[in-house]
Amino acid sequence: MDSYLSKYSNRYDRWFGNSKIAYTSRVIPINKSLEARQWVMPTQQAISILAQANTFALTACSCRTHYQCDKPKEVCFLLNDVADKAVEQKVARRIDFNEAKKVLNSAAEAGLVHMSLYRPDQEVFALCNCCSCCCHDLQLLIKYNRNELVVHSEFIAVTNETLCTDCGLCAENCPFKARNLTDNGLFFDSERCYGCGVCVPMCPENAIDMRKRNEIEMLNGE
Repeated sequence: MDSYLSKYSNRYDRWFGNSKIAYTSRVIPINKSLEARQWVMPTQQAISILAQANTFALTACSCRTHYQCDKPKEVCFLLNDVADKAVEQKVARRIDFNEAKKVLNSAAEAGLVHMSLYRPDQEVFALCNCCSCCCHDLQLLIKYNRNELVVHSEFIAVTNETLCTDCGLCAENCPFKARNLTDNGLFFDSERCYGCGVCVPMCPENAIDMRKRNEIEMLNGE
């Protein structure tokens, strides 16, 4: 584990040890992946988080900046006093809701995962758009099995096996490695699916859509 991840891992261990947090992040699925049902759309959920904040601002992703990733960097929103302090220090800038929506849509198109981040008091202090190669929480989750850090979204990716051609594009782009192409076709591990929806726009056959996780569990008798 490199020093960048160790810093976050040690911080989280202190918080957990003192019972200050239940988790650090929650996955928010992207808007395009959902059926047109009477559910709050996830991108709207993200906008709602911003709307409920007293103030918010946009800043560059510290993780991708640290690792020099080539994916979009100015995609992280800071909220309330954290935003005010960042703007005062000139490391973040105020933006309006129209630009916020554009940033969220661009992040989804780049295959980034919408995540809300929490402080020890469980207040949301940031809304980030993360990649598994750089994000400290996603790296700790995927590489070091720190499953307690990140909460699933309320959705899960469901594949229409009739439409699926086993092209493997969804497996290549799944940040949680919930999808793998085997000699017997596509293998899906529902336990590893965090419901981010990144796989959906990648599917050329439109064979994947997002369903409520609890509805799928009820159908499967879980």
